[in-house]
Amino acid sequence: MARGQQKEQARQKAQKEAAKRAGAGSQLGARAAGLTIKCPKCFIAIANYNLLKQHMEAKHPKETVPPESDFQK
Repeated sequence: MARGQQKEQARQKAQKEAAKRAGAGSQLGARAAGLTIKCPKCFIAIANYNLLKQHMEAKHPKETVPPESDFQK
């Protein structure tokens, strides 16, 4: 009968761990909130102005980078 008790304890432990993991939700909402700037050319969401400059230089080299004041809230 010792194995039956170990099996029950393992089941209870697994249920507790599953309950902890179920509490953690998706991070899609937080990620979307962090992407605050949109590229004026292709409308991709970008996290900050420095990344926008890098994106514009790499993907749209003929376009001028808009000033940072255009993206202030």
